[in-house]
Amino acid sequence: MSQAKKRKIPMRKCVVTGESHPKKDLIRIVRTPEGSIEIDPTGKKNGRGAYIALDPELALQAEKKKVFNRTFETEIDKEFYQELYRFLDHQKARKELL
Repeated sequence: MSQAKKRKIPMRKCVVTGESHPKKDLIRIVRTPEGSIEIDPTGKKNGRGAYIALDPELALQAEKKKVFNRTFETEIDKEFYQELYRFLDHQKARKELL
C-alpha cells in the first residue's frame, strides 16, 4: 500500500505584494552578472532574481514604487517596465485562455 508521494510545490515571494505564490504563477526578473535587468521566462538565467506575480497592475505599482530599483540596487529605465507590462499582459491573457 504505497501512497503516492506528494510533490513539493516551490513557493516564491512577489517583491511587490510580499505574498508567497507557487513559482509557476510568478515571473522571474533577473539582474545578470553584466548588470542588465531582464525578464527570465525560463527562471534559469544566471544572476540575482526577484519574482513578480502575473498581474500587469503589479508592474505599474513596481514602477511607481521603484521596487526593482531597490531590489537590484540600480536605476531601471522605462523601457524595461514597458516590456514587463507587455509581457505580463500577454501571460495573463494566455492564462485566461487555458
